[in-house]
Amino acid sequence: MKNRETDTRAKLILDKGLLELAKRKGVPGTVLDPGFAEVMMEFMSLVLERNEIINLTSITEPEEFVSLHLLDSLACAGLPETELSSDIIDVGSGAGFPGIPLALLYPEKRFLLTDSLNKRTEFIRYAAKELDLKNVEVKHIRAEKIGREFKYRESFDLSLCRAVGSLPVVLEYCMPLVRVGGSGIFYKTIPAKGEIEDSLLARELLGCSKEVRVETYKDILPGRGHALYIVEKSRHTPDQYPRREGIPQKVPL
Repeated sequence: MKNRETDTRAKLILDKGLLELAKRKGVPGTVLDPGFAEVMMEFMSLVLERNEIINLTSITEPEEFVSLHLLDSLACAGLPETELSSDIIDVGSGAGFPGIPLALLYPEKRFLLTDSLNKRTEFIRYAAKELDLKNVEVKHIRAEKIGREFKYRESFDLSLCRAVGSLPVVLEYCMPLVRVGGSGIFYKTIPAKGEIEDSLLARELLGCSKEVRVETYKDILPGRGHALYIVEKSRHTPDQYPRREGIPQKVPL
């Protein structure tokens, strides 16, 4: 009975968050389809079930999971950078966040989800199959390595990165994968203002625009200090970036 009540409360939180998200210009109307909420809850069940075997997330309470994983992942929905993108890469996707919820919302867009741990990419493949996601590809690879592969380098309209590292680090992971004119969207907690200042050199070296646009999303996550940091790609990234494995984290630009 307790689990049923907990799941009911979690579903109410999800429904309320999706309703708030739907008010944002550009968000697909399917966000309010009952089937969408159901499949999001199914994804949560898949993660929590597998989490008993392998460590995928420390957030195991359904109500927190809905807020801090499902709704958080959808925070970039409706933004022009998301709406205008066809090919999207999620770098360091972990258990599939934000890539899986976004792929569910945008079946017409193509998503590549990557992670450096094989157990995580195996789970993402399993979840994508269970959810019948035809628009998701999964690759077990380090961010520094895929950024140097010709097939993927500067081939994506949008790169996403959530809870992976500081802004200078994720810029070096992500921006070599983005085509000129594309963007990176980085999920951050507030305050992170110092990261913007600290990333000035990284943005210059990697071919990014000078400005970082910050979008908060208190509407769908009330009381949560979260924001999206959005960076445009204005020039080709020099061939020496990303640097070899481990260096971006140890010695940020």
